[in-house]
Amino acid sequence: MKRSRTIAVVGLSNSPFRPSHGVSAYMQSHRYRIIPVNPHIDEALGEKSYPSLLDVPEKIDIVNIFRRPEYVEQIVDQAIQLKVPVIWMQESVIHEKAAEKARNAGIFVIMDRCILKEHRARIA
Repeated sequence: MKRSRTIAVVGLSNSPFRPSHGVSAYMQSHRYRIIPVNPHIDEALGEKSYPSLLDVPEKIDIVNIFRRPEYVEQIVDQAIQLKVPVIWMQESVIHEKAAEKARNAGIFVIMDRCILKEHRARIA
């Protein structure tokens, strides 16, 4: 997290009542660049939203996943295609097969952990 600055948040909601929004707002307040990835919204947290990772026009350091486990493998496949160095699956997002696929592609995987909690415990 110390070297990474750009986080693509898959499943980021534009509703301030959703966990993805609160976690991403926290990370943004700590000078991380947040890129929303959600085909159902135009923007979140003042940033343009993209329908998929493959549509993001800039380098991504971390893919932070706020989607149900059944969607994770497709997201991981896109992250592998883009050669993203880190995949972070939020709490309750668990997909062992996708995690193993990512690791085999050289991607560092964190699963079933909250990036906000880890940032507070280790960095802030």
